[in-house]
Amino acid sequence: MSLQIGIGLAGLGTVGAGVYKHLAQNRALLVERLGLELVVRRVVARDLTKPRAGLAALPPASILTKDWRVLIDDPAVEIVVELLGGIDTPLALIRAAIAAGKTVVTGNKALLAEHGQEIFALASAQRVPVFFEASTAGGIPIIKSIREAFIANHIVSIHGIINGTSNYILSRMTAEPGLDFADALAAAQAAGYAEADPTLDINGWDAAHKAIILASLAYGFWVPADRVFVEGIEKISATDIHFAGELGYRIKLLAIIKAAATETGQAGGPIEVRVHPTLIPKTHVLASVSGVFNAVAVRGDVVGETLFYGRGAGQDPTSSAVLSDLAEAAFALRPANEQAPDAGADLRRRCYGFTPHGLYGACLPLEEIVSRYYLRLAVDDRPGVLAQVAGALGAHGIGISSVVQPETHDAAGRAQLVLMLDRATHRQVNAALAEIAALACVHPPGALLRVETFGS
Repeated sequence: MSLQIGIGLAGLGTVGAGVYKHLAQNRALLVERLGLELVVRRVVARDLTKPRAGLAALPPASILTKDWRVLIDDPAVEIVVELLGGIDTPLALIRAAIAAGKTVVTGNKALLAEHGQEIFALASAQRVPVFFEASTAGGIPIIKSIREAFIANHIVSIHGIINGTSNYILSRMTAEPGLDFADALAAAQAAGYAEADPTLDINGWDAAHKAIILASLAYGFWVPADRVFVEGIEKISATDIHFAGELGYRIKLLAIIKAAATETGQAGGPIEVRVHPTLIPKTHVLASVSGVFNAVAVRGDVVGETLFYGRGAGQDPTSSAVLSDLAEAAFALRPANEQAPDAGADLRRRCYGFTPHGLYGACLPLEEIVSRYYLRLAVDDRPGVLAQVAGALGAHGIGISSVVQPETHDAAGRAQLVLMLDRATHRQVNAALAEIAALACVHPPGALLRVETFGS
């Protein structure tokens, strides 16, 4: 009989049901590859009778409970898998699991973004590993890659399309000229790619939570949420999708994580973490990522450019990430042989999920972040308008790389003026925009979007 590792599964929603299903379906494969058996000892669910997606039958009543404390009190549960969602109850569960010396697996990105520093400090103090691959980019193994495959690299930059809902909406607006945001969102909801309340997806914070996790892993300090610039896609219009395409770009909700170069050329200065709609050159591989797919481009100083692509959400991809963490957690717990009482001890001492270090500085203030910009203005169609706008930009040291002004006008008879701006700080652009908005020839609404030039 193979060695058994007891699992306590907290949460039987979409992902939890998938984990339970695939543990059963792939039991023989896992036993052959791990040399042990992962056995679900307890399952926590808010509703003990509700049918679950993908499950032909519920888990046996003998292991079902509504009380997460049962997982902590049961000595047969060695690994606690937190898939409840939310913040308060999962935080209490994980705190208790760590205090009890139980290995933790979680996919809760919001919890880690807001309380990761505390969780990993507790894990380190108790020498309990925490695994969280499923928290970011679904089935894409980006967490393991940053922690393990790129361990000898200074991470120069990470660019990620890491929210499938927003990517689906923007892909539909790009593929169907004239489709507005509201209709594209409705299509995403009808297709099951957006929740009834899609707020965190479309306002950028779902992607921001993931960006905080990636940035913290890459740069060795826990990034405060209030230092992350976040902007959603709610204001993206069919007009801006059109002009971006004409200029050779596609608009994506992009997570951007970068380290500044030091005087020696080695990464190690302040970092920037931001999530916002971004113009990406059509020639760049990320511009071709469509639908609900995710992609993360990582550049290391040793490995160079790498790209990860796949489904970023859904029952099966996320379950795959949880099962990967379960396998690694089981290896950490498994004795190597009868004479070695705990061969996983060293791993547990070294692997608590997050390794802090002081090689990098704090987050760069938003006002100092440099970018190129796309600026669209509704203006009076008369001589001298462009000169006034250019004058306001020039007064703040902002150059113009190109100008587009189509001959067509809007319903109010105003022209659309589109300018591609040279690199400037957020502070410079905001000051210039305040002057431009005060011009009598400029009328709302307009649009300001950032342009990413990769490698700069």
